[in-house]
Amino acid sequence: MRANWRILTLVAAAAAAASCGDATKTGRGPVTLVINQLTAANTAGPNKGTQTNTLLSDVITNITSPSPCTPTAPCPTIFNDLGSAVLSIQPKNPTIAPTGVNAVTIDTIHIEYVRADGHNTPGVDVPYPWDGAATGTVPPTGTITIGFEIVRHVEKEEAPLVQLITSSNIITTICHVTFYGHDQAGNEVSVTGSIQIDFGNFGDN
Repeated sequence: MRANWRILTLVAAAAAAASCGDATKTGRGPVTLVINQLTAANTAGPNKGTQTNTLLSDVITNITSPSPCTPTAPCPTIFNDLGSAVLSIQPKNPTIAPTGVNAVTIDTIHIEYVRADGHNTPGVDVPYPWDGAATGTVPPTGTITIGFEIVRHVEKEEAPLVQLITSSNIITTICHVTFYGHDQAGNEVSVTGSIQIDFGNFGDN
């Protein structure tokens, strides 16, 4: 009986350790951050401002106004692209309703581009990853929409995107967007979502 009790004790201890490990991986806070929707939009061109699940990011746009830009002498211009995310929180224990202390304040966004073919060298195959700032508080119930820059001007001025200005090639990437924040008790919370971005010199009409 004593031997059996020791075995049961060891099994229970192992199970508890595994549970602690899982909890550590998901954060110490009582809630998780959820991305309900992740979209992106161009800031120029015929689909300007239209949020979509797949972004066609134009590396150069020929604008025809205002002066001195005209239809016969357009001005090649670089525009950034904007992302939008609908966020909510979910309690780890579904029997305990979240309160104000569980509200999550977002403060940092990390952007990283990868390719499905495995060619992922920053500055050669894909744009460099980068961090940006965005502030918004996800309420205990309901959602919040956070807007952010998903492709900056500088990405389109550097390799490999700048080469697309004079090329018919298209670079298809998966953009991973990670939101970092903390609840009102100081527990760190994060979540990552993905959206497809195709880079190229697309038509302006």
